[in-house]
Amino acid sequence: MTARAGIVGLGIMGSAYAGLLIDAGLATTGYDVLPDALERFRAAGGSAAASPCAVADASDVIITALPSVAALETAYFGAGGLAATASPAAVFVEASTFALDVKESLRARMAERGLQVLDAPVSGTGSQARVRDLAIYASGERTAFDTAQPVLETIARSVRYVGPFGNGSKLKYIANLLVTIHNLSTAEAVVLTQKAGLDPYEMLEVVGEGAGSSRMLQVRGPMMAAGRYDDATMKLDIYQKDLDVIAEFARSVGAPTPLFTQSTLFYLAALAQGRGKQDTAAIASVLKTMAGLPADP
Repeated sequence: MTARAGIVGLGIMGSAYAGLLIDAGLATTGYDVLPDALERFRAAGGSAAASPCAVADASDVIITALPSVAALETAYFGAGGLAATASPAAVFVEASTFALDVKESLRARMAERGLQVLDAPVSGTGSQARVRDLAIYASGERTAFDTAQPVLETIARSVRYVGPFGNGSKLKYIANLLVTIHNLSTAEAVVLTQKAGLDPYEMLEVVGEGAGSSRMLQVRGPMMAAGRYDDATMKLDIYQKDLDVIAEFARSVGAPTPLFTQSTLFYLAALAQGRGKQDTAAIASVLKTMAGLPADP
C-alpha cells in the first residue's frame, strides 16, 4: 500500500517537500499556522487540514518542518496537536534542527502516548529541496524508519539510517558546521574576485570546475555575486538558532571549533545590518562593506 504523507509546517522547506510528494502522486495532507501558506499548498494539489491532529489522522508518515521550539511544542502538544491523533500506527518524522534535549523530550513524550518519532534532520537549502537535492539523516527505531523510508526517498536524493535516536541531529550539526564555514569562504571568494576587478560569475564557473568548489559556492555564490538575498532558502534569523545549537553541542563534547566560532561573527554582523529575513548568503554584504564595495540592497 502506498503511504499517505502529511506535512506540518509549510514554510520554505515544508512547502518544497509537499510539492515533491504531490508531484509523485502521494496523497498529501498539510497544515500551517499561516493561511497564505496553507492556500498555496491547496493550490498545488495538497489537502489542507484544519489542525496538526487532522494531518496525523489522515496520514501514515508525518513530516514536521518547524522554525522554533515554540512552534514544535504547539504543533505536537498544543490544542489540536499531533499528539492527539487517533492513529497510533503513524510515524512522525521530525526534520527540523533543534538541540538534542528538545528532540529527546519530544520522543519520550510521544512514546508515552504510544507514538513513534524519528529524529531525521535534513541537509540542504530550500532551493535544493525544490529539486530533491537533499540528504536526510534518520535516527530512531529501525521499524519506524522502514515505514517512513519510501516517503523520505520521495523528497531526498540520499536517505540514510544512522542508528539510535539523536544520531541524526549530531550529524546535522556537523554538516551545518561545514555549511557555516563554506558559506563564509564563498563570500570571501566573491568579494576578493570583485575587488580584483574580475567577473564574479566567471569566477564561479571557472573555480567551480576545480578543487576549490563547494556546494555553497554552487548554491549561494550566484546570490552573492548578484548581491540579492531576498529569495531566501534559509533566513538569517532562523539560522541563528542553528548556530547556537551547534556551538552548544561542540561545547558539550569538548570539541574545538575555531573556524566555526570565527564564522559566526559575520552572521551576527549581517543580522545587525537588518538582514534577518534575507538568505544566509547575505553575510557577503558584511565583507563587501569591509572591502569598500557598494552596499547590497
